[in-house]
Amino acid sequence: MTAEDDPPHRDVLTGGMANVGAVFRRGALVDRPAPRTARALHAHLLALGHHGFDAAPTPVHLTEDGREQLTFLPGDVALPPFPPWAMTPTALTSVGRLLRRLHEAGADIPVDVHAAWPQDLADPEGGTLLCHNDVCPENVVFRDGRAAGLIDFDMAAPGRPLWDVAMTARYWVPMLDPVSASALHPAGLDAPTRLRILADGYGLSLRERAELPDTIEQATAVCRAFVARRVADGDTTYLQALTERGGWERWDRIQDWLVRHRAPFTAALLKGSPGRRG
Repeated sequence: MTAEDDPPHRDVLTGGMANVGAVFRRGALVDRPAPRTARALHAHLLALGHHGFDAAPTPVHLTEDGREQLTFLPGDVALPPFPPWAMTPTALTSVGRLLRRLHEAGADIPVDVHAAWPQDLADPEGGTLLCHNDVCPENVVFRDGRAAGLIDFDMAAPGRPLWDVAMTARYWVPMLDPVSASALHPAGLDAPTRLRILADGYGLSLRERAELPDTIEQATAVCRAFVARRVADGDTTYLQALTERGGWERWDRIQDWLVRHRAPFTAALLKGSPGRRG
């Protein structure tokens, strides 16, 4: 084999709890395990591009051994513990705007009803929009301090746009009690204010703002059930994370904190709201 025949150098990409050590960058491409819904998901990602959304990877190839190749999105990704630059109001606003762009492009794309979309983090009420469902810091690409790309659509499933906002809020506000938030986020983040910033960035309507705190509580319960299933199935990654982050007592504390702070969250969202009507 000559030097010209050598395969491109590959770099392991880190971030997130799934596919650890199995995601590589090869030049301009990312090589990773393909989700079960890869064919339907690739069709959706290509349609997003045709509808003007240029902030998601473009599918290139599916291999026979169950891997996929997609274009690499250059930029910065925040890994835990999350750095201050990723938690600024400007960054948070840009996350909301990027999610809105995704939803506006996706609204005109019919969801493949025959695909077995994963239900792990899916909206229990369903919907006609293919939601990302996992817009955590590790899945957002930043450029110049603003969210510019979304990666890892493995958990995508049909749902309500508000559900995707609620799931995003859990990670980015974050919607965690102060003790839980301090493990990975910078100190001093004001949750009601940041929830309002995210809602403003996305452009939630008054009705959606009123519904958001309850939807976040619903999303938190779904995420807890997801972790419980992974632990019950013997997933050591999730078991270790659960143990290191305080076990089920942490989840109890988070859910209790959300209920007790529902009123200030609602007040922050609605006070002098510039939200859309409808």
